[in-house]
Amino acid sequence: MNLSSPDGPLLVSACLAGFRCRYDGSAKPNRDVAGLAAEGLALPLCAELMGGLPIPRSPAEIVGGDGEDVLDGHAHVITRDGEDVTDAFVRGANAAAAVAAQMGCPAAVLQERSPACGVRTIYDGTHTGKLKQGCGVLAAALRRRGIAVVATEAVRERRA
Repeated sequence: MNLSSPDGPLLVSACLAGFRCRYDGSAKPNRDVAGLAAEGLALPLCAELMGGLPIPRSPAEIVGGDGEDVLDGHAHVITRDGEDVTDAFVRGANAAAAVAAQMGCPAAVLQERSPACGVRTIYDGTHTGKLKQGCGVLAAALRRRGIAVVATEAVRERRA
């Protein structure tokens, strides 16, 4: 996949660019993603923060489906403590997707397994560390706007 575009920067998960915005206050820096952000070729965003969630926050997982199902109102995002944070995830995903569309982002490089950013894989909703196939809420919102969503491996190809 060609991630370069004259239209706009790549949207990237802010944690991959080195921002400490994950649920536990950590980052998940990826050298290639951080390099693109430093060069002004990537726009780091965190949909969970854009939805109003704090740092730190209880880890959350999608229960009853994946990000597509959350957007359709058929699944929920629930924290390990049992709090329903679906509205915050939907609000943040829609806000981040709107910014990506406005900025002309051709694609997004997102953190796999996240309930917001999972590209192909997310946690299964049991808070036991098990994975299932499916996408996060932001990934689904971006795809619905026609923005390609890829995992970090695709960035290495662009940087090479």
